[in-house]
Amino acid sequence: MKPTLILAALTAASALALAAPALAQETQSNSVKDTVKDDAKSAGHAVADGAKTVGHAVADTSRKVGHEVADTSRKVGHEVAEKTAPARDAIRDDSKKAGTAIAHGAKAVGHSVKNGAEKAKDAVTPKSDEPKPAEPKPGT
Repeated sequence: MKPTLILAALTAASALALAAPALAQETQSNSVKDTVKDDAKSAGHAVADGAKTVGHAVADTSRKVGHEVADTSRKVGHEVAEKTAPARDAIRDDSKKAGTAIAHGAKAVGHSVKNGAEKAKDAVTPKSDEPKPAEPKPGT
């Protein structure tokens, strides 16, 4: 443990010894620091400008591709609508025919039921020119 503490103390002392001349040189190297700072700033701005340019290029390309996809989709949709129009028309016409046939059949069934009901009613109802059946006498 002692050798580690001694080594740490020596390292700290040497760091302090080296820092003293560096402080003396700090006044001389301010121009170097400013130059490095300016260069880093310029590099950062160049990277930002480049990213902005690339971002705009990507956005423009994406917009163009989006418009092309929309146009192609619209054309395909119209082609599909044109190709399916005869089938849609046939289905519509068949539906109209089926609806008309069902309505006609329902009307015919309704007339048949009505006529049958009238015949049944006539069969049960006594006619006015027929004599009434005799009523049984009470007590017999």
